[in-house]
Amino acid sequence: MTEPIPAFAGIVLHLALQAAVMVRVLLRPHRDPAARIAWVVVIAALPVLGILAYVLFGEVNLGRARVERTRAVLARMPAMLDARGSDAPELKPGVPERHQHLFRVGRSISGFEPIGGNRGRLLADSDATIDAMVADIEAATDHVHLLFYIWLPDSNGRRVADALIRAAGRGVACRAMADDLGSRLMIRSENWQRMRSAGVQVARALPIGNPLLRVLRGRIDLRNHRKIVVIDDWVTYCGSQNCADPAFAIKARYAPWVDAMMRFEGPIARQNQHLFAGDWMAHVDDEIDELLLRPLPATERGLPAQAIGTGPTVRWSAMPEMFETLIYGARRELVVTTPYYVPDDSLQAALCANARRGVDTTVVFPARNDSWIVAAASRSYYEDLLAAGVNIFEYVGGLLHTKSLTLDGEVALIGSANMDRRSFELNYENNILLYDPELTADMRRRQQTYIESSRPVIETDVAAWSWRRRLWNNTVAVLGPVL
Repeated sequence: MTEPIPAFAGIVLHLALQAAVMVRVLLRPHRDPAARIAWVVVIAALPVLGILAYVLFGEVNLGRARVERTRAVLARMPAMLDARGSDAPELKPGVPERHQHLFRVGRSISGFEPIGGNRGRLLADSDATIDAMVADIEAATDHVHLLFYIWLPDSNGRRVADALIRAAGRGVACRAMADDLGSRLMIRSENWQRMRSAGVQVARALPIGNPLLRVLRGRIDLRNHRKIVVIDDWVTYCGSQNCADPAFAIKARYAPWVDAMMRFEGPIARQNQHLFAGDWMAHVDDEIDELLLRPLPATERGLPAQAIGTGPTVRWSAMPEMFETLIYGARRELVVTTPYYVPDDSLQAALCANARRGVDTTVVFPARNDSWIVAAASRSYYEDLLAAGVNIFEYVGGLLHTKSLTLDGEVALIGSANMDRRSFELNYENNILLYDPELTADMRRRQQTYIESSRPVIETDVAAWSWRRRLWNNTVAVLGPVL
């Protein structure tokens, strides 16, 4: 008995749709071969769910209207000060020739030159960071700008909200932005309304709205992962810490969350101001770009630094290029801490090549990760890293959330970006790159405390893993571009 024509036509239609989606996968620009293969496999193995997954999560899509507004805002913003062309000697960066290529990569991403005249301090811990932020907000005289991916209505989160309310009461212009997904508990809390009522301008970054309709306008999981605080255009913070207690109530089983933040004074705040203004004006009808035209106050000579902002509206390869340039720039020692390690092939190869050419290369991961997917994928790379001579440590004192890199005891990178595909391709991130042996030594000592609270991973440990564990880790890693 022959199959009914309608059923046959349905099968042909589905196969045609499946083939069309696969062709779209292969034709999309800026996608590495591993990602293409992973998506083709998923679409072939799961014909209906695979197509649906690709429609929802397969492409970096913020929505046409949002992209156009963001690009229009960035196009009309004034260019940043070119420190090389400044007559002020204290603003000239003074980066040694051997490290200048690192900052040239940073300049190609955000358009910011390294700028001198800064002072920087690595803060002791998460609570000390909030103490410092609150004190700076209390001392503000002109404006306070704040952006966090996660802002919780816990003790530290409320302390910052209360400080903003008091500052607004003194006539200080306060603008606070929080990611609509990561900070949903704060946005829905009474604290958000209290700030608004007190005169603090608040905004949700990448608002979700109706989830069913949101997917038609762009991906829900593209988020603003930045952590930026700018006070009076002169004080700024950069690092991995969200606005929350280290106990991190929403994921308390992994606590404490171990972060690192640096507090800077100087012209580098203007570059973070530029990043904040771009995010703010892309969401709020409040033109604050005139702040970027104010003359910088006089400063003494100080360390050179450069802000680096990446995201889905910046070139797709920006953050991995920065990491790889830093890795290849090391001559003696490279130490990296990251909670999430799902690299592309070139980043993994860079770390391995670094160790093979004799650079003392160390990477510190958390022993317990809040993402079981990332934990499995990360460990699939251990064997090759160890074989190349990379030192791997797993931190056991909580969830090591610090994203840091130190290079030859002279250059440091700190910020919000992880070494994973989400930070590389999907999230808005911000980092600061600096040249200063003293501050880099402080960061290196902090990294050493992490190492001393870690267990080393050795080749015999990995060789002893069961075939089931290997199968799981490697399978998750293959699907990394999808997940």
